[in-house]
Amino acid sequence: METARDVLTALARRYAFGDLEALITEGTLAADGGSSAVAALCAFGQRVLDLDAEDFGMPEDVGEVPQDLLDRARASRMPQAPRERPRGALASLRPAYALLLEVIAIRWHRRDMAALVAAVHIAGEYLPMLAWEPVLGHAGDPALIGAAVDGEGSRFGVTVEPGSPRMCDHTRPERSACERTLRVAKEPPPGWRAYLDRQHSQVASALGVCAARCRTPCTVVTRLDDLVRAGLAERCRLASDFTDGALVKLRHAAPVGHGFGVPSPEEVQTAWARSRRSLSHHPLGKAALADADDSYPLPGLPALFSAIATADLHPDTLLHDVTKRIMSTLA
Repeated sequence: METARDVLTALARRYAFGDLEALITEGTLAADGGSSAVAALCAFGQRVLDLDAEDFGMPEDVGEVPQDLLDRARASRMPQAPRERPRGALASLRPAYALLLEVIAIRWHRRDMAALVAAVHIAGEYLPMLAWEPVLGHAGDPALIGAAVDGEGSRFGVTVEPGSPRMCDHTRPERSACERTLRVAKEPPPGWRAYLDRQHSQVASALGVCAARCRTPCTVVTRLDDLVRAGLAERCRLASDFTDGALVKLRHAAPVGHGFGVPSPEEVQTAWARSRRSLSHHPLGKAALADADDSYPLPGLPALFSAIATADLHPDTLLHDVTKRIMSTLA
């Protein structure tokens, strides 16, 4: 016969942090000093699993989270003030993509396909920024980006006068976001947070256009060394095709907005297979996907992200380690 502790342990193994916290706070676990610790770990784990990046690494109301776990989460946090330190995902997107890979795998094993596709969609939005990171030395931090994209000969964020020839391939929202990113670091925190919520992903898209799609390149890319520019363009083209591919498009497949069409695991696998075939038309994509580890639920996804990042990216173990701490406490 299963005990209450057996049920709680099973929920922990399934990363069912919300359900586990609810049972803990309802008194299923005896108040023996471990309940508050488990509740805090569950609240933290659910926040990370939900990709609530603005609050990564923040204390939980229900109890204290171990500092080492908070510090690991902060590596993927979006700073909520212009001068906040550390810079988290503005310093590097690589920890965030490692975490995304872990979350995608967990969502697959839980059969949470809507959440899986949402995580894939987030990954696609910021892939161009991941490609630019080795060139910029950071992940598009507005406090630092001006040195790389502003100056004489740059059309980055420059307003197009009515009636004048269009010399920049950015859309109007992209131009607006690029103009904002050059000044938002001097704005108060509410303006900074509004920019991150609504425009930072547009800057990522705009940088992808600069590197891979612009028909009249300006000094944003012409100032780069030829080899650096060629590698950047190749990575951004690969990122763009991933974002435009069948897997990410599952996010937009519903007939009435987001959330009304949930794909099945088979549909996700089919869409990823189509995306892989398309991405393999790129030499970089073909090389990355040829030796992909089939043990990952979406085979080749870690290798693809690694190729775009020019770094070896593997799924994080943050949520796995949270589960281990919960089970240890329950025991």
